[in-house]
Amino acid sequence: MIPFNRPTVAPRQLDYVSQAFASGHLSGDGSFTKRSAALLSSIHNGASVLLTTSCTAALELSALLLEIKPGDEVIVPSFTFVSSANAFALMGARIAFVDVNPQTLNLDEDAVERAMSARTRAIVAVNYGGVGSVSQRLVALARSRNAFVVEDNAHGLFGSLNGQPLGTQGQLSTLSFHETKNVTCGEGGALVVNDPELLERAEVIREKGTNRSRFFRGMVDKYTWIDVGSSYLLSDINAAVLLAQLEFQDAIQVRRQTAAAAYRDNLGTWASANGIELQYVPDGSRPPAHLFCMLLPDLSQRTRFLAFTRERGVATTFHYLPLHSSPAGSRYGVDIRQCPNTNSVSDRLVRLPLFSDITDAEVSTILDVVAEFRC
Repeated sequence: MIPFNRPTVAPRQLDYVSQAFASGHLSGDGSFTKRSAALLSSIHNGASVLLTTSCTAALELSALLLEIKPGDEVIVPSFTFVSSANAFALMGARIAFVDVNPQTLNLDEDAVERAMSARTRAIVAVNYGGVGSVSQRLVALARSRNAFVVEDNAHGLFGSLNGQPLGTQGQLSTLSFHETKNVTCGEGGALVVNDPELLERAEVIREKGTNRSRFFRGMVDKYTWIDVGSSYLLSDINAAVLLAQLEFQDAIQVRRQTAAAAYRDNLGTWASANGIELQYVPDGSRPPAHLFCMLLPDLSQRTRFLAFTRERGVATTFHYLPLHSSPAGSRYGVDIRQCPNTNSVSDRLVRLPLFSDITDAEVSTILDVVAEFRC
């Protein structure tokens, strides 16, 4: 069986983990944390980067930082992972679910405009499949309501939109280093702070509500509890693995991009003949080959395809279920709207195996199996 995913392994990660143990500093904000954050900062135009235990933690940190409170509304695409909404529902916000663009699978800007109200506090823009979602229009819509843009960039590290790195257009963005991502430390994430005015408080919240970061920089002679917060620091052991993978990024990206290009170049004719849509990449967008997806004609064909490929040794899978119609979505959503594009995409989407050490032979086998399928 060709798996759907194999976690990335970088050459120096065990060596770095050994160095972390030898240093005697295993908790957060050690030398490997600092080096990883510096590399991520360079990718994000010099923005400040705070490593966290997960992308979920980074989103929760965002909600605390923006002082989301009961009565606030946060706009979230219905087609996303639960953390995009749950982080803000935890703060008491009502979630205004919006539909997605049927091509990009990112939030539909017309739907965002219709969903905005006097209570809108933030817009969570998810870069699905590493296709950039934060346009000038979206930024202008947020500004018109004094709302924040939080860019959920879990899929988008190393991607760009119109020449700008993904994760740099909102006041905040979040990253994931889960084992399914291009670079991983098992579980991990980061908050990218593009608005310098938010940085000092972000550090406090991440450090359990204390000014411990200022203490370690010699700015205060002792640290104390000054605000709300939680324990969001990634251990330096995890950061050691992450640093090795970030240093290995060029090789990772070449392999993933090569595989994604092979899918796109070889499946176009087959897809057209069977009424299947390959992942859409608009002009100006450069996704980082986090995933490769296709839209089949309907749910029954999707079900057939998944069974067909798995029977032939290729592990394909689907993706998100609509959040607006989920039990928790009904409980925490506000003014629940119909999201027909989300419903359709959720029923029809499949993802092909794509990982950092996928071999040419595996790609060839996957292409052969997929090309046998007929709608």
